Amino acid sequence: MLYHLFEYLDKNFNLPGTGLFQYISFRAGAAVIVSLIISLIFGKTLINYLKKRQVKESVRDLGLDGQKAKEGTPTMGGLIILAAILVPVILFAKLNNIYIILILFTTIWLGFIGFIDDYIKVFRHEKAGLAASFKLAGQIIVGIVVGVTLFFSESVVIREKVPMKQTEMIEIQSSPGVEIGPVARFSKESVKSTKTTIPFFKNNEFDYAILLGFLGDHAKKYAFLVYIPIVILIIAAVSNGANLTDGIDGLATGTSAIIGATLGILAWVSGNIIFADYLNIMYLPNTGELTIYMSAFVGACIGFLWYNTYPAQVFMGDTGSLALGGAIAVFAIMIRKELLIPVLCGIFLVENLSVVLQVAWFKRTKRKYGEGRRLFKMSPLHHHYQMLGYPEPKIVQRFLIVGLMLAVLTVITLKIR
Repeated sequence: MLYHLFEYLDKNFNLPGTGLFQYISFRAGAAVIVSLIISLIFGKTLINYLKKRQVKESVRDLGLDGQKAKEGTPTMGGLIILAAILVPVILFAKLNNIYIILILFTTIWLGFIGFIDDYIKVFRHEKAGLAASFKLAGQIIVGIVVGVTLFFSESVVIREKVPMKQTEMIEIQSSPGVEIGPVARFSKESVKSTKTTIPFFKNNEFDYAILLGFLGDHAKKYAFLVYIPIVILIIAAVSNGANLTDGIDGLATGTSAIIGATLGILAWVSGNIIFADYLNIMYLPNTGELTIYMSAFVGACIGFLWYNTYPAQVFMGDTGSLALGGAIAVFAIMIRKELLIPVLCGIFLVENLSVVLQVAWFKRTKRKYGEGRRLFKMSPLHHHYQMLGYPEPKIVQRFLIVGLMLAVLTVITLKIR
């Protein structure tokens, strides 16, 4: 909104300072500041309102230390996160950018699904909340909308890397101050493609159309038959992983902030032709605008962490966790870094796997021995450590340290091939 206003003022009246809004770095910084202000100020107001309306968490007795102390803590605090993300993005981002439109749709839609789930739990006193099938249906709708748009929209393109001639490479490498190494440039024409980034391989690009290689020349035309289901799977997996991680104070919020900061860096370099050329990665025109969204995302998570850190004054509920996880998944898909998710979102992954393995092992041993056995004392994994006697803050801090290590590894995969 403000971007378009100041763009108009700059072009027509050339007012001092209006040109600042042309810079992504300025708008990203402004988005962080505004999101922090909103989450800190609006957060306190909303917490007081939720307490007044008795919108409280109903805690199941799992036999964990300190669990009953959480009884009565306000929930649905994800509304703080949603407000702190949406307002700065609407103010500072280019609202006609296809990537911004998609990520806003994802955030609002999954936040709405989570809100319904929390509403049923709190006001109808149904602990199960929204049926799992309805949650999955909501995630599938997001996956279809995102997958179809990214595949068919003419605004979603890449620039192919074109190797330079040997004489040009020698001339550039011999120039003062230029690092000697592989040199590439990008084609002038943008093209439609289902290519994505694959880590740890020399030619770090993978085309989903290859999976339909048996169709020959028609593989690219029908690649959506593979691409869209993969998009749906990624969105469902990451949003559910974020939801499972939101089990102890500050864990999901802190982990999401780390993941978001990393994705923001990847979006910035992928949308900048100079950095994309230097790093020899895929150049994605117009994705740099996503840096505005992710700046607001990180600011919202950090601001919410002010109230969500141990002992939590508010819980985000599914309103926040589904929206955060879905936004992370769609963001990674749009900047074609979704195959880095198992590394970057390693915390979400192990939380998901711990539940799957626990259930599968219990069922298998029950069939074999007549009595179910457990791999972990409790799942998701953070509850396992609680059962071992680790204090909640220590579990969160150690998980976040691991998350930081995974974030660093994700970034350096750009050069590890």
